[in-house]
Amino acid sequence: MSALRISAAGRSAEPTVVVTQMRRRHLRAVLRIEERTSSTPWSLGLLLAEARRPERIYLVAREGSRIVGYAGLLFSLSDGHITTIAVDPDRQGAQIGSRLLLVLLREAIGRGATAVTLEVRASNDAANALYRHFGFVPVGTRKGYYRNPQEDALVLWAHEVDTAAYGERLGGIEAGLDAPVVIERLATPRELTPVDPKSPEAVSPEAVSAEAVPPEVLSQEVVSSMLDRQEQDPRS
Repeated sequence: MSALRISAAGRSAEPTVVVTQMRRRHLRAVLRIEERTSSTPWSLGLLLAEARRPERIYLVAREGSRIVGYAGLLFSLSDGHITTIAVDPDRQGAQIGSRLLLVLLREAIGRGATAVTLEVRASNDAANALYRHFGFVPVGTRKGYYRNPQEDALVLWAHEVDTAAYGERLGGIEAGLDAPVVIERLATPRELTPVDPKSPEAVSPEAVSAEAVPPEVLSQEVVSSMLDRQEQDPRS
């Protein structure tokens, strides 16, 4: 049952947005948002491969059981690179992107990041305004980075994110939200980590899963079939 905020008038307001670790059972909903928000959407296989890599952080935002946004980041030494962030078009403007970015940046800082970068379409005014709010500044462009339509990307960086001053910036952003950020289960779940191919679980016919097969050789049909089963598994 979803938690609801209660308005001053005593009526039920919008469901609470909860940020949590991306899990296999979330991937179909993530893909649906990806297809609505990206001109070159990721495949199921790529999403699965990304989410299970230890040098990545992938999060989803949910309202009750409904996935309304997601975000991801990869690490390279002390730098973080935001690989994706998207919000369901039906829920844009509801501060979901801010919540995802807050949690993502704090997780990156907690894992040792001192600077974070990302690319954004030059024409995406809403996204650029959000990133400026978080202290990102443009340092260059990538010509023709985006397709459908082709467009340059602005390369943005936020430096010294591990300092007290940046922590205060994040605290101020959170204080300006209409409700506190709610987080659950950010420890990397076992089901999104690789399985040793020599282990009994990897070779057991009863235990064949996406972990036992290198993601680069999974066809979309195989991944789809696995997800059909895993969405019914409460452990996923």
